[in-house]
Amino acid sequence: MTSPATDKRVALAAVAGAHGVKGELRLKLFADSADSLARHSHLYVGGRELILRDVKGGGKTAIARFEGVSDRSAAEALRGQLVEIDRDKLPPLEEGEYYHADLIGLSCVDDSGNPLGKVVAVENFGAGDLLEVERSNGQRSLIPFREPIARQDGERIVIDPEFLA
Repeated sequence: MTSPATDKRVALAAVAGAHGVKGELRLKLFADSADSLARHSHLYVGGRELILRDVKGGGKTAIARFEGVSDRSAAEALRGQLVEIDRDKLPPLEEGEYYHADLIGLSCVDDSGNPLGKVVAVENFGAGDLLEVERSNGQRSLIPFREPIARQDGERIVIDPEFLA
């Protein structure tokens, strides 16, 4: 059971499949390197807390060994599961930095404070972060998360409505 302070988790990777026959997992990393996993001893895999024993990186992938996952069948059973950490276990941020997970769910308003929708996803295809904003009518738009198009203002995102489709 999680406390209110730790009920928000952030996905660091996803299990792509088994590696070998001794229970190692092939992971697709969502961060820049395996260091994002290695700094934590306890992670959640498919919602189950597991102890990380070893992780080796290789670009956007990694090979990890978890306590309690000791053969290929156990590793294959975890395919597709997220590898997560409690949000409050992540390193503190510098001024101007943010975690994508912290933006999801924020309300979006125009400069006058009129509601425009909410952030439902954050994507990055290489040219910068894009916010997926869902309007009250269900219509969704991808907009660049940069000034003057969109900026974070406390617990909300201020958007130039001209960029919403």
